[in-house]
Amino acid sequence: MEPLMASSRFVFFLSPILLLISSQSLAQPEFPSHSCFYEKGNYTTGSTYRTNLNTLLFSLSSPSNNGNGYGFYNSSFGENADQVHAIALCRGDVRTDTCRGCLSNSTQKLTQVCPNQKEAIGFYDECMLRYANRSIYGAMETAPVFPLWWNINNLSSSDVDGFFQEMRKLLKEIIGQAAANGSLRKFAVGNTTAPNLQPIYGLAQCTPDLAEQACSECLDSAMGNIPTYCERKQGCRVSNPSCTVRYEVNRFYDPTTVVPVPSSPPPLSSPHLLKK
Repeated sequence: MEPLMASSRFVFFLSPILLLISSQSLAQPEFPSHSCFYEKGNYTTGSTYRTNLNTLLFSLSSPSNNGNGYGFYNSSFGENADQVHAIALCRGDVRTDTCRGCLSNSTQKLTQVCPNQKEAIGFYDECMLRYANRSIYGAMETAPVFPLWWNINNLSSSDVDGFFQEMRKLLKEIIGQAAANGSLRKFAVGNTTAPNLQPIYGLAQCTPDLAEQACSECLDSAMGNIPTYCERKQGCRVSNPSCTVRYEVNRFYDPTTVVPVPSSPPPLSSPHLLKK
């Protein structure tokens, strides 16, 4: 009986450690929105595709990976049908350490919520991550649409028309600014005032692998979905795989943390292909 009793004490000692490890592995916050593309195909546990995906996501979230230096990450790994492509984008005003933390959470959480899908996308407030078994670099995609966040407060009936008119003017202005920015970062923020003197803050951002026209079209498409998803709301964010727009009555971004980009940025670079 003594060996059995010793064994029981041993298991009791280890259990809290195992529970701690388990809780840490599941500690990533839930995505406000995500999508597992079931129709794009599945992979099996232990497959080459899963191994390549793990390798790629580990590389993206590595502290040594600084992306393009302005919150944009793109890489590919593997060959032929088992090649995986990934893109990650942090909000333009997010600090480097926050960006990396968000990306680390994303790379762990997305494979948890989409455990077998070859293509998936997940959004946090500070970053977006997507991967696929097809090339997604430089491809403007406006579907699916993700209404990620909205203010629980509504505008009064008398203020709606004037507020939305000024909000659309603001978004159109910053959409033009974001699209015209260089290949390192396509991001712009701004503010205006509604007729009732209520402040309006706006944000527009594309993945910087898009050309100016494609970015503009993507943001126009996202803004066009605001009436559907944001009716009378004092704030709302609408995103798709390639871009995002947001407005709010309170300032939700920090312009002082936006790192300046070079006046003459380099041309668009090809996706980084990891070597085996």
